[in-house]
Amino acid sequence: MYMLKKTREDAVSPVVGVMLMLVVTIIIAAVVSAYAGGLSQGTQKAPTASMQCRVSNDGTWGGSTFDLVILGMDPAVPSKDVKIITSWKAKDGTNNVVTITGPNTTGTPNVHFTGGSYQAPLGFGPGVSQSMFSGSYYPDQHFGNYTLVAGTRMHNSAYGWNPTYGGYGVDVFSRYRYTDGNHYAYETDMDGMQAILGKEWWHLRPGDFVQVKLVHIPSGKIIFDTTTVVEG
Repeated sequence: MYMLKKTREDAVSPVVGVMLMLVVTIIIAAVVSAYAGGLSQGTQKAPTASMQCRVSNDGTWGGSTFDLVILGMDPAVPSKDVKIITSWKAKDGTNNVVTITGPNTTGTPNVHFTGGSYQAPLGFGPGVSQSMFSGSYYPDQHFGNYTLVAGTRMHNSAYGWNPTYGGYGVDVFSRYRYTDGNHYAYETDMDGMQAILGKEWWHLRPGDFVQVKLVHIPSGKIIFDTTTVVEG
């Protein structure tokens, strides 16, 4: 008579299961670690920046400006790697938010009038290969084409000259408003102030506030954030 000997397997299965769980856990941890390492290597460090901003509106084209001066930038940053965000609310309730990127990312200049087109704000000084203060601006001056270093000035003003040419505040009868002419048409054209602060920027008055931010696109970090008081 033969006796059948039973082999117990219930003690083996839990051990195998635990080992499999450990292996799976180790694999997942390795994948997550490699992914996180790849992310950290692909994210650029944001530069350190110091800037000074001024916005003015005295009701005339020549006395209405946007100025952003780079006091320090480490390391130097191509302006195509920066976007500018302006936001404001005037005393009469008019408000706007504008985001500006260089022509290398948008492909379309944000300033257009009978005399030409360009990407505001224009660049002057260090970091700009060549520049001129009026007329047909060099492509090097277009926002997105110059480099931000200490001393770089980002500047624009409203467009206008006289009632015939049209524009902003071109005579004593058109302070704080735009008039059409043979070089400017309010409905279709755009000057530098409009491109930076929005079409209705002229509602701003001395004492109003404008917030200006610069975002470093590769890192996604805000490198400058200020609220400036509009001057007269």
